[in-house]
Amino acid sequence: ETRVEAWRDHLDGEDVLAQCLLDYDVVIGMRERTPMPRSLLQRLPNLKLLITTGMGNASFDVDAATQLGIVVSGTSSGGSSGTAELAWGHILALARSISHEDKATRQGKWQITVGQGLAGKTLGVIGLGNIGSQVAKVGLAFQMQVLAWSQNLTRERAQAVGATYAARDDLLSRSDFVTIHLRLSNRTQGLLGAREFALMKQTTYIVNTSRGPIVDENALIAALQNKTIAGAGLDVFDLEPLPQDHPLRHLENTVITPHLGYVTEEGYRGMFSNAVENIQTFLRGQPMRIINPAVLERPNLRGLR
Repeated sequence: ETRVEAWRDHLDGEDVLAQCLLDYDVVIGMRERTPMPRSLLQRLPNLKLLITTGMGNASFDVDAATQLGIVVSGTSSGGSSGTAELAWGHILALARSISHEDKATRQGKWQITVGQGLAGKTLGVIGLGNIGSQVAKVGLAFQMQVLAWSQNLTRERAQAVGATYAARDDLLSRSDFVTIHLRLSNRTQGLLGAREFALMKQTTYIVNTSRGPIVDENALIAALQNKTIAGAGLDVFDLEPLPQDHPLRHLENTVITPHLGYVTEEGYRGMFSNAVENIQTFLRGQPMRIINPAVLERPNLRGLR
């Protein structure tokens, strides 16, 4: 018999995490919300199986887990359509002031803004992978001109999706909407900062449903406060959950959501059913979806011998 317990609150601080997780044999981490560095893993002697939703987790020290004999496994990502769809939710909410109009209508007001149409506007897609490609195709359906850039993007790849390759600065200066679809890495951290916001038109909106630190948050706040850009749709932040006193909670030219990109019923069903299957097969001595297969050869492998 297996006892399952869920922690619904964000546990902040390694000491708190170490105390809460000390007795568990299996831990499932939701995306990258809870870091699992070496220093924490070393304080969890009972941990045998560490599961991440998705097949990669930049906040898990997988090398440390391997050295400690901990199996790390993953699940389906839950599908990328949810994130692409949410990005468009943000774009439409910004273009048509949906949140402001909703609030005003509930207060008895009527038509307080004049929105923007999308047809004929320019959409800049930074990162044309699986999610970025989906976003680009919707932009084409809205009859937008779609520009695309990333460090490794080729003109041929952009053309295959229906987008036009543009250098980064060119994309930023021409786009009416800029949407980010990159992985967070050393190359992408702080990719957009004060210099980049200065290149954009004052009427440009930026949308980030990828990872907060890809954008210099302080520079973004300054650009929004100074109206250097028109507004921002943000699903991700440097610190999550977003602190109660954070400036982004109080800026009128933003649409903010609590990291909902992958949070769909379909996505959760895929991730959690895979996680249960990972536990079942681990207990039978046949673990699956292993991210660190080298751990199986370790003499200190936990739980299988």
